[in-house]
Amino acid sequence: MKRHFSNIMTNRFQAYRSVLCIVLSAILFSCVEKVHEIEQGVEKRPNIIYILADDLGYGDLSILGQKKFETPNIDKLAQDGMLFTQHYSGSTVCAPSRSALMTGLHTGHTFVRGNKEIRPEGQYPLDSSVVTVAELLKSAGYVTGAFGKWGLGYPGSEGDPNRQGFDMFYGYNCQRMGHNYYPYHLWENQTKVAITANQGKKEGAYAPDVIHQKAVEFLERNKDTTFFMYYPSIIPHAELLVPDSLLQKFQGKYLPEKEYVGLDDGPQYRKGPYGSQKESHAAFAAMVYLLDKQVGEIRKKVEDLGIADNTLIIFTSDNGPHQEGGADPDYFNSNGEFKGYKRDLYEGGIRVPMIAYWPNSIKANSISNHISAFWDFLPTVGEIAEVAIPEKIDGISFLPELLVKEQRKHDFLYWEFHERGGKQAVRMGDWKGIRLNMANNPDAPINLYDLRTDPSEENNIADENPEMVTQMEQIMKDERTTSEVFRFEFEKLPEQ
Repeated sequence: MKRHFSNIMTNRFQAYRSVLCIVLSAILFSCVEKVHEIEQGVEKRPNIIYILADDLGYGDLSILGQKKFETPNIDKLAQDGMLFTQHYSGSTVCAPSRSALMTGLHTGHTFVRGNKEIRPEGQYPLDSSVVTVAELLKSAGYVTGAFGKWGLGYPGSEGDPNRQGFDMFYGYNCQRMGHNYYPYHLWENQTKVAITANQGKKEGAYAPDVIHQKAVEFLERNKDTTFFMYYPSIIPHAELLVPDSLLQKFQGKYLPEKEYVGLDDGPQYRKGPYGSQKESHAAFAAMVYLLDKQVGEIRKKVEDLGIADNTLIIFTSDNGPHQEGGADPDYFNSNGEFKGYKRDLYEGGIRVPMIAYWPNSIKANSISNHISAFWDFLPTVGEIAEVAIPEKIDGISFLPELLVKEQRKHDFLYWEFHERGGKQAVRMGDWKGIRLNMANNPDAPINLYDLRTDPSEENNIADENPEMVTQMEQIMKDERTTSEVFRFEFEKLPEQ
């Protein structure tokens, strides 16, 4: 009897144990699945690489009509992704353009609205109240890195990249120092790194190559994380200077050459003024060649690391082509069919190439005519990262456009520029309004163009369209807040 009872109890225990094992296994499996789902959720958020060329014109890519040289890697990025034909920079010069990009605000609202210098090194800083793209993505768990030219706050200021959301920065803090490609120092976070190979007049370390290597190392180091890499290249801005080994590939191909006599000695040498260049045409072509090569290397690195399918790469330029340091945009037709250059609010100064590449998400060889601007980048990455974006920004996410979904459109785009007499511009549908020489006269007349029929802005049709001019006037009045630092002349208080 006892043995029978014992057998029953043993059998029941074994049964209970079996059930318990099944239940525990189910719980454990469920937990593993939850962890896996969380991991999968993180993995589904793409890495983001934003490559910003410096003063590359709309017509400087062979895919957009450049005839004197080719840009095969950038062209391939467009062929395998989406090419935007109506994308606009944040401004027509460096600092405010980058401010619009980082903050999601156009130049009537963004904090930095001009290239205001802070000596001995740096520009006027972003304020602590500003929310940047890097801060937004960092809050979503992204590792953030910037490599190249900053220009939004002198070293150690509130605008320093490390205080605006970037875990890692390497390059030029100061735009003026970024004029020279064999610098005496660069910045690695808060450390001023002496470039001994460039002491005196030595040319031992070409900064675009040094910075590029640091960017590649960032990719390698963070291949298993979710990251945002901001790559504001310093080419092909003046000065027009490349290593001799690279220049030789292009010498004699762009005749007649243009010689530029710059500063090659003295106390300001390599502190902003451009160096001399006897073969400016060849040097410019070589610089675009190098930019294209580096874009190709970044793409290949992402592919070699096995993260290409989960990485969005965007390529664009900060404004139109410059005319400094020996540059010759007319020779290369750098602004394509558009009128104007850097420092203009005509299309040539602010319409820029933009390419988005994201395998298996963006349809290859697609073209977008969506009208967009730099201030759209912040809400776009906010939507990608599934994080709340700041209120009262000017940008609209273009993620639906990338994924061929219903895309919201801008009512208008607005720019202002405080140099060269003061300027304002508005794009509304196919209409473009520009007000010039208004720094002392906010009511200066507006020139009006129909970009659909007149993309070169040659025919002012303001007199024939007074109602449209009135709408433009109202937008120009409404779409700017007064800045204590960046003001037009008519806004400045009289001297006491």
